[in-house]
Amino acid sequence: MAWRRDAVPAVLASLALLTMAASSPARAQAKKPAPAKPAASAPAATNYAELFRTTCAACHGPNGRSDMPGVPVLAGQPSLYTITQLFLFREGRRTNEAMVALGKTMKDADLRGFSDHIGTLPPVPAPAPATPPDAARMARGLALAQEHKCLFCHGAQLEGGQQVPRIGGQKQEYLLATLKGFKTGERPGYTRAMTEALSQVPAADLDVLAYWAANFSAK
Repeated sequence: MAWRRDAVPAVLASLALLTMAASSPARAQAKKPAPAKPAASAPAATNYAELFRTTCAACHGPNGRSDMPGVPVLAGQPSLYTITQLFLFREGRRTNEAMVALGKTMKDADLRGFSDHIGTLPPVPAPAPATPPDAARMARGLALAQEHKCLFCHGAQLEGGQQVPRIGGQKQEYLLATLKGFKTGERPGYTRAMTEALSQVPAADLDVLAYWAANFSAK
């Protein structure tokens, strides 16, 4: 708040009265020195790595990858992408009962703390499939990804970055549900990029794209 010039005399007068009162003999005798207050210790920083293990690992796995159906892989996801998703859950804009309930308990510092920790989790490769991926479906998926500019945003190795998720090696059923959600408008996005891109993709091709990205191997 800016000082008003006409308030200066009043302030000086108040300071003068305080000085006079503090220096008077009677007050000096009556007033006893206040005991020194112990210095307040700074609160301990929250350990979000430990909170992740106790709060998130039961579903997502301690390394960010679990075998639980429908649970996405967090390992290797950018922190900026993660904090955006946590925010959407907290605001109830993404529909997952467990995550919305958890998100509502999070303050802004928690969103940053959890997302920063997740951003440090290295990518975890998907378990080797029992049979090699179908070559024809993989070729078709790559062609679709190139046609619809998937690599332009998600990267040549599908590694993502910033607010773009890593999709290489993500679970196939989760990828398919996500693609369908964006196409129908049920899955909210922080931009319209995915909705607009998928508007040009036939629904029948979504399964091929999900299969391709889930079985993608970085080179």
